[in-house]
Amino acid sequence: MGRLLPELHHGATKVEDAAMNEPSAFDFLAGASAEGSAVWLRGRMANRHGLIAGATGTGKTVTLQVLAEQFSRAGVPVFTADVKGDLSGIGMPAEPNEKLTARAAAVGLPQFHAQGCPVVFWDLDGERGHPVRTTVSEMGPLLLGRLLELTDAQSDLLQLIFKIADDRGLLLVDLKDLSAVCGWAADNAASLRDTYGGFSSQTVGALQRKLVVLGDQGGSTFFGEPALTIDVLMRTDRHGEGIVHVLDARTLISNPRRYATFMLWLLSELFEDLDEVGDAEKPRLVFFFDEAHLLFQDAPESLVRKIEQVVRLVRSKGVGIYFVTQNPLDLPDSVLGQLGNRFQHALRAFSVRDQKAVRAAAETFPLREGLDIGTAITELGVGETLASCLDEKGRPTPTERIMVAPPSSRIGPMTDAERRERLATSPFAGVYDRAVDRESAYETLKRSVEKRVESETPPPLPKESRPAPVPKAPAARRSDTVWEALGKSVMRSAGSSLGRELTRGLLGGILGTTKRRR
Repeated sequence: MGRLLPELHHGATKVEDAAMNEPSAFDFLAGASAEGSAVWLRGRMANRHGLIAGATGTGKTVTLQVLAEQFSRAGVPVFTADVKGDLSGIGMPAEPNEKLTARAAAVGLPQFHAQGCPVVFWDLDGERGHPVRTTVSEMGPLLLGRLLELTDAQSDLLQLIFKIADDRGLLLVDLKDLSAVCGWAADNAASLRDTYGGFSSQTVGALQRKLVVLGDQGGSTFFGEPALTIDVLMRTDRHGEGIVHVLDARTLISNPRRYATFMLWLLSELFEDLDEVGDAEKPRLVFFFDEAHLLFQDAPESLVRKIEQVVRLVRSKGVGIYFVTQNPLDLPDSVLGQLGNRFQHALRAFSVRDQKAVRAAAETFPLREGLDIGTAITELGVGETLASCLDEKGRPTPTERIMVAPPSSRIGPMTDAERRERLATSPFAGVYDRAVDRESAYETLKRSVEKRVESETPPPLPKESRPAPVPKAPAARRSDTVWEALGKSVMRSAGSSLGRELTRGLLGGILGTTKRRR
């Protein structure tokens, strides 16, 4: 390829090359080879998904950061998880130094331009970002069952509980709603048997106990209202730059199943809420899934097939998914085959197993004359990567060994003071920070019990007609209060609630989710 003739275009890097078609305003420079060959991530092909792979410490996070900030400057919102706590610096301009200046010159940039991105922080626990909540009905029985690590019998029961709640208009918002319906179903098992089949009280009890454990592990704050809506993630700032949404996952990643389930839920919400757009000049949203191998760890084959469906179909909604993991073999072939834009950082071959992994990774890249991909993977330095992206016709380009362009935002985390300032000035400050509790299944069943207790209590006698008091019988058992009567049907757990419609959404057939009323 010819000599790089770089320039800046509307705040985003643009490089012209005499031997290639001029990149559009929405093509993104990933880096350049030592010979001056640029690798572009085409905006029209960015929704064809991607892969960033490599061993720990080889530069995957910086590659993610470079791509995310270029998407943002082109007006594309980004969602990414920060599993190590070092990605928050994307909201602050970098501090120019000789190393960054030299890297900019090496990839053909005329100068290094320091600039942060508009960023919003989220945290499932609400400690380092705005709280993230969803409803039990939106999570659906399939994902919730995986989160709870249910047995087959318990999973079947959970599906049945959702069906019973749907049929009776009982709104499942938080965990105490779900536990309430479980208790009600157990108390009415005989009358439900003809319609729904039999189920054991022992299985109901086991499911309720797992709900209590999930609540103690953070489920009581995650399931509730106000729920995060997808339109929040699709916004730009007043300058037209895409907002970078950073999920602080430092605590979350210690529970891999919870992390993977949340990320998959978010993907399913994107698929269900967005309309079809096809291949536009740029994606509507880019979703980076760090530690992507956790999504498939111990996942049953049925769930893997559904994940494959979501990845394949969400592309038509204009959403690009970029999996970040150590080795391409961490992902199933059915998913790996859908990732058109690939960046492979170094892998080390210290053992026979490592050598096999290197050979397998090399086989996933298009061949290039004069480049031994397997050898190159083991020789890459920090900040170097093998790259192959789809061209303007959707064809994989030959693999290039490139130096990744330098990020213009800070490499490393924000300080606590900087993060607090961003949270205080966030466009969502005060919107999601306080839970809301409205009537749902728990309150509906509670009111039903109150009415039943009232109807069973005889009216008081007139004062003159009352019989003389009799001595209190020893060990007499007092009548249950309303709350105690409800407690026989409900294992209550902490949480919040807001009424939601339980009509099944489009993705109900894929992930078993239920959409809320708009």
